[in-house]
Amino acid sequence: MTDASTTAARRPGEQALTALGLSAPDPDPADASPHSFPGGGRWRTEIPSCEGPEALAVVLKEASRLDVPIHRISQGSGVWMLSDAEITEMVEATAERDIELCLFTGPRGTWDIGGSTRTDSRGAGLRARGHDAVAGCVEDAVRATELGVKCLLVADEGVLWTLHRARAAGIIPADTTLKVSALIGPVNPAAYAVYERLGGDSINVPSDLTLDHLTEIRRVSGAPMDMYIEAPDDLGGYVRMYEVAELIRRGAPLYLKFGLSKAPGIYPYGHHMRELTLATAKERVRRGRLALDLLARHGADGDMAPLGSRLPGDLQRFEISS
Repeated sequence: MTDASTTAARRPGEQALTALGLSAPDPDPADASPHSFPGGGRWRTEIPSCEGPEALAVVLKEASRLDVPIHRISQGSGVWMLSDAEITEMVEATAERDIELCLFTGPRGTWDIGGSTRTDSRGAGLRARGHDAVAGCVEDAVRATELGVKCLLVADEGVLWTLHRARAAGIIPADTTLKVSALIGPVNPAAYAVYERLGGDSINVPSDLTLDHLTEIRRVSGAPMDMYIEAPDDLGGYVRMYEVAELIRRGAPLYLKFGLSKAPGIYPYGHHMRELTLATAKERVRRGRLALDLLARHGADGDMAPLGSRLPGDLQRFEISS
């Protein structure tokens, strides 16, 4: 990768536009995030929606073929949609390559019997409805971590705080990381800071946030941020490849998530969706290669965090009362 310290990054189309008298103002250094990942680097990569061992094998093979570095692979259907043998296979395959595996926890509102998520207001959203839904998420968390999973995806504030307390109490391992889902991602700096304090180690923001929004968030929190560079259609279908360098500059430490627009939803996954799931898993890796190639062409591909790094560093938390 290009050494960013010796090669000045350029913005897309900069030379041609300058020659035509259409140059943009110079970036304001005050907009840049002052934060990095612990151990160095300002960005990591993530391949989302990897729904089982077979899809994982496709992702790993394609990543090797296209030379796409991967820090994290995540799944969206949930721990409860995988057998112990499938989870173990995924844990072993990712551990062999020093990649973090993140599995989604438990029931969520859109699959529950409640009708509010199907109203025009989409009330209650993805949150865990009632005690039993929280219990299901905790059950998933305990089961997954006992099988070696080190990262859990969460879509409810109460579940996040409960799992944060659980790792503080030793119920799940202390080095378990908790990732806040894009399905409930915060859209302002105050909310972002709350998710960090509730236990979020990696917080997904919606892909429609502006660059100024990212700068605002970075003025109050250094917690790692996740962002779809290409978002699934049910999250807006946004494609922001040409902005990747500026997203890193404003949002670091940032996970670049390589999603896929113009593709049907696959949650909850089952074998009836096998061909689609494998095809989209492969294409997500290719999308990652395209984004990384853009960074390289613009001389902005330096400062990637070391492969194998996964911890978020020291973060701000609410006090846990006894």
